[in-house]
Amino acid sequence: MMAGCRREASGGIAFCSVRIRRLIGCITILFMDSLTIAGRPFRSRLIVGTGKYKSGQETARAIEASGAEMVTVAVRRVNLDRSKESLLDFIDPQKYFLLPNTAGCYTADEAIRTARLSREVGLSDWVKVEVIGDQATLYPDVSATIEATRVLVTEGFTVLPYTSDDVVVAKRLVDAGASAVMPLGAPIGSGMGIQNQANLRILREMITGVPLIVDAGVGTASDATIALELGYDGVLMNTGIAGAQDPVLMADAMRHAVIAGRNAYLAGRMPKKLYATASSPVEGVVR
Repeated sequence: MMAGCRREASGGIAFCSVRIRRLIGCITILFMDSLTIAGRPFRSRLIVGTGKYKSGQETARAIEASGAEMVTVAVRRVNLDRSKESLLDFIDPQKYFLLPNTAGCYTADEAIRTARLSREVGLSDWVKVEVIGDQATLYPDVSATIEATRVLVTEGFTVLPYTSDDVVVAKRLVDAGASAVMPLGAPIGSGMGIQNQANLRILREMITGVPLIVDAGVGTASDATIALELGYDGVLMNTGIAGAQDPVLMADAMRHAVIAGRNAYLAGRMPKKLYATASSPVEGVVR
């Protein structure tokens, strides 16, 4: 009886030991595969925005469900002096990394002044530069984006610019000192999904010195997965979550979609073939 107990206990210990080693291995892989921007690692490759939610409470629940560590805040659309309820009241700066953005700016000068304001009020010296060039499509003014990036980098900002899928523009942003390049997958808020896979693939091949993050156009979880399967380092979204019928549930879906897309990219998909290939080998079949 005692020997049996010892054997059972020994087997249990061995089983636990295997599980612990596997857990340690998973944690090690997680940290080794982190998204690193300007030398700062982030475990999550999902970056979420904070606009369009029904309430501050819903915003907080969705951010929590997304698993994101970096959260964007539109500097020109929040109450910075905290004289009344502010979106910032629902985002714990000890838990989340705030990324101020220059949404609503239409010139380089506006974007530069907005970034300076965010730093002066203590938000961050990181900034997502967004300079809109066309009101109907919300496409970026790439010349103004490059100029704003150049100026802000010289002033010590870590700049993540929203841009087009033009590889020439991306190279100029890198030359200007951008710490990441964030091309759109489709127009902002459209939810159309990734509409420009060929251009994004070219960007992925040509831009290797800084992270590439798909910004805008994601409408559902499969869109996020595709972005990561293309080899992109991360994805930034807002309306894809906030515009869902159940934003908190969609945030959770996006969390898993990003993980799935990254794992699929690392695993390497099978080659596509025109004709069928049997799953089971023909050799050894009983006839």
